Amino acid sequence: MQIRFADARPTGEFALVLPSSGSTSPGLDSLGAAKAGVAAALKRSRFEGDAGSAVEIFLEGDGGRRLIVVGTGSKANDGDAAEKFAGAAIARLLTSGETHAVIDLTGLKLDADAAARVAFAAALRSWRYDRYRTRIKEKQKATLTTVTIVGAGQAAEERYATRYAAVVEGVALTRELVTEPANIIYPESFVERVTESVKGLGLEIQVLDRGAMEKLGMGALLGVSQGSVREPRMLVMKWNGGKAGEAPVALIGKGVTFDTGGISIKPAQNMEAMKWDMGGAGAVAGAMKAIAGRKAKANVVGVCGLVENMPDGNAQRPGDVVTTMSGQTVEVINTDAEGRLVLCDAMTWTQRTFKPKSMIDLATLTGAMVITLGHEYAGIFSNDETLAGQLIKAADESGDKLWRQPMGDAYDRLIDSPIADMKNVGPREAGSITAAQFLLRYVEDNTPWAHLDIAGMAWADKASATAEKGATGYGVRLLDKFIADTAEA
Repeated sequence: MQIRFADARPTGEFALVLPSSGSTSPGLDSLGAAKAGVAAALKRSRFEGDAGSAVEIFLEGDGGRRLIVVGTGSKANDGDAAEKFAGAAIARLLTSGETHAVIDLTGLKLDADAAARVAFAAALRSWRYDRYRTRIKEKQKATLTTVTIVGAGQAAEERYATRYAAVVEGVALTRELVTEPANIIYPESFVERVTESVKGLGLEIQVLDRGAMEKLGMGALLGVSQGSVREPRMLVMKWNGGKAGEAPVALIGKGVTFDTGGISIKPAQNMEAMKWDMGGAGAVAGAMKAIAGRKAKANVVGVCGLVENMPDGNAQRPGDVVTTMSGQTVEVINTDAEGRLVLCDAMTWTQRTFKPKSMIDLATLTGAMVITLGHEYAGIFSNDETLAGQLIKAADESGDKLWRQPMGDAYDRLIDSPIADMKNVGPREAGSITAAQFLLRYVEDNTPWAHLDIAGMAWADKASATAEKGATGYGVRLLDKFIADTAEA
């Protein structure tokens, strides 16, 4: 999608999008003789200007131009309302046959950030992935290629270019990785796809193969991968945009490119969805692309632990004991609780290699998180009040929502093992919490740490203001906002 900014409406063919709060519709005056008819049509449609509501009209006196009046709600200058407004317009026009949409903000009096978020939401909502659809019907094909934002001002254009354009690219990478099937994206090809996508941005790339991880003693991560013919990888992306020698913020992603559950095999129904069990790694890759793309003044390292979890004659068995890189031992009670085994070794390696000032992991870790929070929030667990508060603030402002979850010794005791240092699962109750307690055992030297369980957020079965149903790109906006607010502050 090409995003443009202009001071006035262009000539030629385009669909016109005008904002309205219901009580005020600043763009209607520009319609001349058609104004009265449009106002009447809005009244007959019972349009009240609710955020994201829309009425579509064809103007007789303007060559039959398509006009869409979209509600802004009562808080048009709010960033979320601005995104709902733009997203609703793009959703209407994406497959409409129109190739050019003009969103006219003249008279709306948006501040620069809110106006930039109109462009941001338009770009995000236009994303589609039709690579494998060879027989798509003509009416289902996306036609919209250009969006022009009119009346936003120079400051909004600069804000979009410097703050949001790179985030659009990062979200697009995450959505692409999560959408791709597991025969296309597996550990080695994940590395290749990301490396190619971030080429020229200045990220330092490092890749650890099986041999390197064996030497490091990553028995937990390698145990998960041993049933698959796909070789494991650890992808490391370093961005050095801050002060030389300053400790980085570490972002760690669970990258299980397909999760059958291993020997503790999952039910067949909906198992195809487990291609997105690498959503945490996808979010880290997308966030690193966004951070590097906008040249963030911060030191950040992204680490993706990449494996495939398959049943095989060589697969890890329930009851096996593995030794992690930290030296701690784990009794593997359930091979479908594999994400924490990948993360624990990635966390140990990251801390010992980079001595980060804070560490955040993202993982589609537990089904229990979906039961708890549905698909509205990801869960956040943390050992540091300041870090948790900063992440929740970034979540509220970015739209990637978080809800704080408890931790404590009573939960930690639930994963004690009679034959090893710990089990990889506790009882049925508090499943998301005991998973977080497991990870906490791998935090060294009281490093500020947060675990984000994004199981309910990486994929959506219904559309939102900024995404069609499918891969959401959750986590990129959150992490980018967190870095901007804290590491760059």
